[in-house]
Amino acid sequence: MDRPRSRRETFRRREAMAAGAFLLLVVLLAAANTRNLATRVGKVSAAEKPFGLPFSSPPGVNTWLLIQPYGNTAFAYRNRVSVYGAGQGLHFGLDFAARCGTPIVSVGEGIVSEVDNPNHGAGPHNLTIDHPNQIASFYGHLLETPTLTVGQEVKAGEVIALSGDPDETCMGRPHLHLELRDAPSHRRAINPILMIDADWDRIALAGSYPIAFQQDFDNPGRWQTLYDQPETLFGGPLLNDFGASWPPNW
Repeated sequence: MDRPRSRRETFRRREAMAAGAFLLLVVLLAAANTRNLATRVGKVSAAEKPFGLPFSSPPGVNTWLLIQPYGNTAFAYRNRVSVYGAGQGLHFGLDFAARCGTPIVSVGEGIVSEVDNPNHGAGPHNLTIDHPNQIASFYGHLLETPTLTVGQEVKAGEVIALSGDPDETCMGRPHLHLELRDAPSHRRAINPILMIDADWDRIALAGSYPIAFQQDFDNPGRWQTLYDQPETLFGGPLLNDFGASWPPNW
């Protein structure tokens, strides 16, 4: 015969059940939001997604993988002040793992506007191309200074640089950091996934780890998919300084 539960055990049991129900509700809301957003994004015309991927080869373990998307990622949240404070606490680009020396191609036709601008970071080398639709593409963590010059015209799909490593070892964190910004001011970053014509759901599944966005318990369904991340105003206030959130900030 089981002994009767104490009040403390009963309280803990009810607390655990309530927490489990809340997390299930969050997951269901996020899943529904993902389906709705994916449907809407899938209907966007090619004219509204004018750019291509920054690599000519398909994703794979021997080519490149998406390792961090744009937006309110859990990694950015944990480093929202120390690393991403200037970008309102968001990861304001896409990170693609790639071996050093992997050719990078321009996502669209345009004109080179900046080469190795130290104000943008993303060292050791970077490149900015302004496109006719008032969007600029920014390529960071390049292996070497690009051979392009300011004012030079480039075509979509043209090799413009080689991928590198911010640690300059080619063994630490070799990857490409890609941003899309407004032009010519370069003060706002937008979600490249909304502007680059690619099968992002499949690309995300092939990434090196599960993609996780930080949840705000006051608004758990917000900023939880690849497609609904907010724009970044460089120098603006933090957007994700949440009071309570998940995953825990260990």
